[in-house]
Amino acid sequence: MTFGEYLSDHLGRLVLQVVLTVCIGLFLLVTGTKVGVLVLCGIFWLLAAGCVLLADFLGSRARLRELTAVMEGLDQKYLFAECVPGTGTVYERKLLELSRQAGKSMIRAVSDAQAAQREYREYVESWVHEIKAPITAARLICRNVDPAVRQKLTGELARIEAHVERALFYARAESPEKDFVVGKACLEEIVAQALERHQSLLVQSGVRVETIDLEQTVYTDVKWVEFILGQLLQNAVRYRKEDLVLIIQARHLGRQVQLWIQDNGMGISSHELPRIFDRGYTGSNGRARGGSTGMGLYLVRRLADCLEIGLQADSREGEGTRVTITFPARESGKAT
Repeated sequence: MTFGEYLSDHLGRLVLQVVLTVCIGLFLLVTGTKVGVLVLCGIFWLLAAGCVLLADFLGSRARLRELTAVMEGLDQKYLFAECVPGTGTVYERKLLELSRQAGKSMIRAVSDAQAAQREYREYVESWVHEIKAPITAARLICRNVDPAVRQKLTGELARIEAHVERALFYARAESPEKDFVVGKACLEEIVAQALERHQSLLVQSGVRVETIDLEQTVYTDVKWVEFILGQLLQNAVRYRKEDLVLIIQARHLGRQVQLWIQDNGMGISSHELPRIFDRGYTGSNGRARGGSTGMGLYLVRRLADCLEIGLQADSREGEGTRVTITFPARESGKAT
């Protein structure tokens, strides 16, 4: 707080004091008080008022600095009112009491919201595990139907399973520290698992997949990265052109390994590219094809941030898209 700010805050009081001083001076002058006496009284009054004003300013500034230091030293800022030292003025104590009441109300509201969120997350996880049973049963039933019908039903079941998996990972992303485990993993095996999991989708869509130099060791959570790759594969298939070619390539850079997922699909316009990881953003391609929720790439970004792996997308409209994932790795970069 500056002295100018202090004066601005007390401007009304200062103006009132000046008006009263002038009125008293005029009254004394009319009643016969000598001008010299009035001047001396005025100088004394100004000095006394200035000293009181300055002392009050210095005290207020020191108290404000003390309170600021308390606030900056707290990890949980909402406990500020409980940690204020000293008694202060009656006015300050009343304000702090109101702040304590507001803080307690906020803590109750946050606790209730966290409890509701936790219950919802547990419900989603339970629902996902329960829905997997009828999906598996439907896959078994498909084996006994006509091949053409089986192919269509299998594709639809794969789409349902993808949406279910997305819901599960969305719920888990709220508390990632409880689910993921970072460890050494072979990038080739992770990619192979993701391709196998989405084999039906890739075959039905006529996608040709090429893998290059995937014999790399990275440090990450296998399950979460497999989900990320699955979302990227689904996006590549959804926004494909004829004769889609998907190139999955890795390269070692010092203590990092970069994984490229590149396709020759529809591509993304330059003005839409910065927003593709935003929640609910579908873009012109998503609106044209229909069925897009804008949640897949949003989850990819969320999980990548949780795992602290790099994620970057480059694209040219009409030519294709390349997504680069950057993992921590050993110096040698080779799997053993």
